[in-house]
Amino acid sequence: MRHKPGDRMEGGERLTVRVPAAVPAEPLPESIPLSIVYEDEHMIVVDKPAGMPVHPGPGHSGHTLVNALLAHCPDLPGIGGVQRPGIVHRLDKDTSGLIVAAKDERAHHGLTRQLAERRMHKTYLTLVDGRLRPDEALIDAPIGRDPNNRKRMLVNGAAAREAQTSYRVRQVFAARPEVNPRLGRMVAGEPGGGSYTYLEASPITGRTHQIRVHLASLGHPVVGDAVYGHPTKLVSRQFLHAWRLTLRHPIDGRELSFEAPLAADLAAALDQLSS
Repeated sequence: MRHKPGDRMEGGERLTVRVPAAVPAEPLPESIPLSIVYEDEHMIVVDKPAGMPVHPGPGHSGHTLVNALLAHCPDLPGIGGVQRPGIVHRLDKDTSGLIVAAKDERAHHGLTRQLAERRMHKTYLTLVDGRLRPDEALIDAPIGRDPNNRKRMLVNGAAAREAQTSYRVRQVFAARPEVNPRLGRMVAGEPGGGSYTYLEASPITGRTHQIRVHLASLGHPVVGDAVYGHPTKLVSRQFLHAWRLTLRHPIDGRELSFEAPLAADLAAALDQLSS
């Protein structure tokens, strides 16, 4: 039985303490294949696969994007910090798509400044439960920590900060009822009435889990999101893909725009809904 740090003992209990394996003070290079979309001497843009954490943390000390970047870019250690070298922004472990990293301090400063000044633009592709209306809108709702679960965020949660996400509907998949053999009548096959909305979502601010929290607050959680919605047979992870990234080159000022094709598992889910 596990106990929380604040639990009181009554006397006579026997405690077992399991000490986790030591984590290296600095991430180590690992030869992990990278899907590189763009690279020069100052920056690199990668199409991150779902399931890969961006940087080491509790439960995943290795096999992260940082470990892969350290092997690919020998001069990366220390850029922007020891624990997250080169990292400018992050994606959730189960979110696929584009992420940019800096390869020197000047580029890191330039990219992080663009991010802070909201001049770096990111657009995600996502599928949500139900019919989202209107077809285009701005979600403006502050986000903070869930006081009952530190791993979750909430609209108007603890110490909430401003958060805005714009979205545009791409396609609506109508409900497809199925016959329930036990009831002998037509029923909707999934939560959300069996209908889905495929859309582009662009976070204007950069709060933790922002798109997922905002869409769930409207009653339309991201499909497959087990934290803010529910698991589904349609896809094995949250249907969220960082599709487009637009920024200025941190050294020469060129405007650059990149796109990553929808990940194969998410594309298969759309094909299933279209068939």
